[in-house]
Formats: sequence, structure tokens, C-alpha cells
Amino acid sequence: MLAPEVETLAWAEQLRLDDAAYQRQIAYLLAQSRFYRSKLERAGFARPNEIGGLEAIGDLPLTEKSEIRASCSDADPMGTHVAVRRDEIVRVYSTSGTTGTPSYIPLTAQDLDNWVTASARSYSASGVERGEMIVSTYNAGPFAAGAALGAFDRLGLCHVPVGTGNTERLMTTIRMLEPTAAVMTPSYASYLAEWASDRAFDLKGSSVRRLLVAGEPGGGEASMRARLEEAWGARVTEAMGIGDIGVSLWGECEERNGMHLGARGFVHAELIDPESGAHLGMEDGAKGELVLTHLRHQAAPLLRFRTRDHVEIYTSPCRCGRTAPRLRCIGRTDDMLIVRGVNVFPSAIREIVNEFAPDIGGQIMVKPDAVGVKQAPPLPVLVELAKGKYEESGLAEKIEKRIRDALVVSTRIDLVPWGTLQRSEYKSKLVQH
Repeated sequence: MLAPEVETLAWAEQLRLDDAAYQRQIAYLLAQSRFYRSKLERAGFARPNEIGGLEAIGDLPLTEKSEIRASCSDADPMGTHVAVRRDEIVRVYSTSGTTGTPSYIPLTAQDLDNWVTASARSYSASGVERGEMIVSTYNAGPFAAGAALGAFDRLGLCHVPVGTGNTERLMTTIRMLEPTAAVMTPSYASYLAEWASDRAFDLKGSSVRRLLVAGEPGGGEASMRARLEEAWGARVTEAMGIGDIGVSLWGECEERNGMHLGARGFVHAELIDPESGAHLGMEDGAKGELVLTHLRHQAAPLLRFRTRDHVEIYTSPCRCGRTAPRLRCIGRTDDMLIVRGVNVFPSAIREIVNEFAPDIGGQIMVKPDAVGVKQAPPLPVLVELAKGKYEESGLAEKIEKRIRDALVVSTRIDLVPWGTLQRSEYKSKLVQH
């Protein structure tokens, strides 16, 4: 455990400390952030004493990514929520942006240190130890995931950065340097399993014994995890972050019963109903959309930021001794489809389809017939057969029945030959409109 005095602190005491930090952050927002000063005043909250503490956070308006994007201009390219002078910013990450114009994420030195601290706690939970060699596939820039690389230095690991899209270099590194851990997206780990199989590369017999996956849902899916562990001969744990809030905010311990909040003290987490926006309790087994609030952020602090991640929360004690709540990401709410009133996450369909290995290869693509969220049944899904497998009579119907029983939704499964669906060396898209 990297910081036992923090990670084992009673959660009630953590909330008490967080409440004080939150009230200071609110005062900071009103004083420094034009975006939040205006947003909160419009909502009837002009002064800190009108806002109160964390117990009343559900009364405040939510922040949408689109609002931040709309506040950007030539005069304010990073948005009006930026709360520091330019000369206080030491790092600027960016996202690709839905319109082609990048969204910028500035950090002060303190912000960057907090990001690295949280990420180090999250990755430390996986069991990696000082002196261990880890090979990484995240690019150092421009994307925020690059900040996670600083966590490996903080942990005292021997870090070999390879970056995205360098498969030959990565596999040569694994063969020659024999790292014991590797970090990548679940999609890339799956792609590499196929790559190795095609080239008679003994991935299962390689030196890698820990596979740390992040960047998208999948690492927590039991069937996908089992497939990756079988292919790699390695133990899979996952981590999760949100670019605008912080990298690797959550990390799974060796008990592998959900990801702990490694960013405790830096970020406050809550749940909402994704449709109504209503505040939900953080109770064991609760499900909803994850909403995050910065507690000690300087450059571009966010208040009640909608992550669009649909999660399940666990608050029961963990045998590892960490006291922070845990979660598992079920899927992205902006990927969710509604089929005759039933919410369907493509990642949940993939998890069920993976149960039919070794007949199927694990690649799926949901292809809605109509534009928009609401779809009429049956929902069309392409499912790729495993390499060397041919369509078996009744297999599609078995998959359809299993999905119907588990998710209460009707699908039309079309089995396609291995190699039909596009692979990814980073993140996979599961829906094609």
C-alpha cells in the first residue's frame, strides 16, 4: 500500500476532511472562475455560505462537457472556467474534440502533482512493486493519459515507455527486456493476443505477469478478463480516470472486487440518475452515472462534472484494508441505447457474447437500424466467430436467448467470419450508426 495513513483512513473522517476542502474550493471558484461565478449566480448561489457543504452538493447544477466547450473562444481557448494566470500553468493536455477543435486541459504544478499522486495510489493497488519493470503503451502527449506515466516514476518502477501503435517495438521489448508488467487498454491487450497467435509469439510464456488495463470499460468484465488472462498468462487489474478530472482516479487492488478511489482527498464522487439528474446515494450496490467534483484543483476546477460513465458502487469492506468506495464501470451513458424501454450498454452485450468462447472471437459491433438512442427490437449485433470457426447451427439463437434472459432485450445476432470487424491499438468502438 503506497500511503496507508491515507488509504486506510476511516471513510467518515475522509468525508469530514473533504467537506472542509470542498468549502474552500467553492470559495475559490466564486473568486477565480468566471464560468462558475456566473453559473452559480444564475442558479441562485452568489456566496459560499449559500452553497454550504458536501451534504448539500446535490442542490447545485451539474456541469456538462458541452458547457465547457461552449465557453471556449479565441480570447479564452481553454475556457472561462480556467481560474489561474497563464504563467501559473505548467502543463496543457488536450482531447481530440468532437468538432475537430481540441479541448485543452491546463494544470498547475500542484494539480499535476495531485494527478500523479492519485494515479500512483491507483496503480500501486494492483500489486506492482518498486524495482519491477513495466512497459507502457500510453503516449506522453497530447492526451491526459500521459500524466499517468509519472505515477510509475513515483512508484519506483523501471519504466519502459513504448507508446501507442508500436506493436512490433512493444513485443520486441517484451521478448528482450522481459518486463513483468504491462499497461494498456483492454482492446489493445485483446489485439495483441491475436497478433501473437498469428505470429507464433509465445505471449502466455512471456515475462509479463501483471496486465494493467485502463482507458475504456472491459477490464472488469469477467469473461473478457478470463480471455485476456488465458492469452497472456497474466493477472489482469484495471484502473479508470476521466481526462478533465484526473488520470487513474480509481484502481483495482489484488482482491479484484472493484476499483478503489485512489484520488481520495482530491476528488469527491457522487451518483446521479442519468435521465433525471437526481442525486443518488453512494450505497453498496447502487448504480448510476458517476459525477465528480475537484476538491483541491487550481487551473481548471470542475464542479459536479458529468462523466457519462455508468457505474456500480461497492462500499462493503475490502480485505486489502483500503477504505475508499470501489466501483466497476458498466458502460458509457452516451453509448447507451434504449430498446423498448430497456437501457442497453454495448459493453454488457459484449460481456455476455464472450461467454460463448471458444466459438466466438470476442469482437462485436452493435449496428442500430435507426438514428438516436431509442431503438425498436430486435437490436442488430454483429458477432465475430473465433479464428478457424464456422457458423454452427443454433449458435446465434443461443446467444440471442442468453442476452434476452440476462438483459431483457431482443437482439438479432449475425455471425461473421474472424477478422471481419476492425481491431484497435487503443480503444474500441462498439456502436456503429
